[in-house]
Amino acid sequence: MIKKLRRFSKLATKPSYTDEFYHHPGTMPGTIIIDADAPPPIIFLIDYNQTDFVRQQIATPEECIPYLDTESVSWVDVQGLGNQDILQRLGQVFDLHPLVLEDVVNVPERPKVEDYEDQLLFIARMVVPKERTCGFYSEQVSLILGKNYLLTVQEEPEHDCFEGVRTRIEKGRGIIKQQKADYLAYALLDAIIDGFFPVLELYGERIQELEEEVMLNPTRQTLQDIYKIRRELLQLRRAIWPQRDAINSLIRDSSVLIDQDVRIYLRDCYDHAVQVMDMVETYRELASGLMDVYLSSVSNKMNEIMKLLTIVSSIFIPLTFVAGIYGMNFNTEKSPYNMPELNWYWGYPICMGTMGAIAGCLLFFFWRRGWLENSVKIQKD
Repeated sequence: MIKKLRRFSKLATKPSYTDEFYHHPGTMPGTIIIDADAPPPIIFLIDYNQTDFVRQQIATPEECIPYLDTESVSWVDVQGLGNQDILQRLGQVFDLHPLVLEDVVNVPERPKVEDYEDQLLFIARMVVPKERTCGFYSEQVSLILGKNYLLTVQEEPEHDCFEGVRTRIEKGRGIIKQQKADYLAYALLDAIIDGFFPVLELYGERIQELEEEVMLNPTRQTLQDIYKIRRELLQLRRAIWPQRDAINSLIRDSSVLIDQDVRIYLRDCYDHAVQVMDMVETYRELASGLMDVYLSSVSNKMNEIMKLLTIVSSIFIPLTFVAGIYGMNFNTEKSPYNMPELNWYWGYPICMGTMGAIAGCLLFFFWRRGWLENSVKIQKD
């Protein structure tokens, strides 16, 4: 089940933490674990400056070495974690610390930021909304910022939210081609944080639908949907909370790799993270309120059903009493007091009329008290 969480899960399945994905006690630091189901890495290179632009797919990590020695900005995007040899060669090309490579490969990691003097590691959680459904894909994205390069490592080769940044670089929109690699890192972080808003918009619409469903016709499926949303919103909260703190750490702590001008943009990214956090908390409270409304609605519906059954029982109790008396069949020849009505010519119509009159009087009494209105509505539902 942890594999589903790691590979574009809805974050709705409880992970089963086993030794297969976590180090045994005493394992040497820097040990990496490759998931057997992870796709093979695909490496893309984007190299640009104010005038030039190169975008290509490369077969080996060594092909990007010539671009790293230039003053242009090089963005190496690795999509997939299914080849240990390529990942280790990638660590050699970029001179990655063994602990950096361990954090990048051994997913899932908690979002965080680590400063390694000449490199800055940022681990984030990226979410992408599912099409036509209320749900999302999730994967870990690692950003390693160097002097003139940015290395990003994604779990999967699909469903990222970086295409807008790639288009801005290719078309020369904005100031991204005039800035250094630290601005590129900010742009990707901002895209990751902004990717939460479409997901939360879907949850807002779904919660609104559930509110109407809970008030009008709550079912067991409604309860399951509410529980599912609460669980997924909790996973979103666990993803955005440490990312907010990590971005704040980038702003607060000094690093030679991030210019002061870029820190101003990071403050805007931090504001977006705070907005996402507020929306997640609001939706969680709404979902919790929906659970209470559901229980109250089900209880009220049960009370109305019990009231309807009580009304029906109240009508038939006197009728059963009359029918029981006239069902005893005493012999009138032995005594004139043994139900002389059994010999009446109109005895049966009078008995049925009396029973009907009793039922009608009871219904009229219940109607005047207003007990029949909600009961009739529940019966129709």
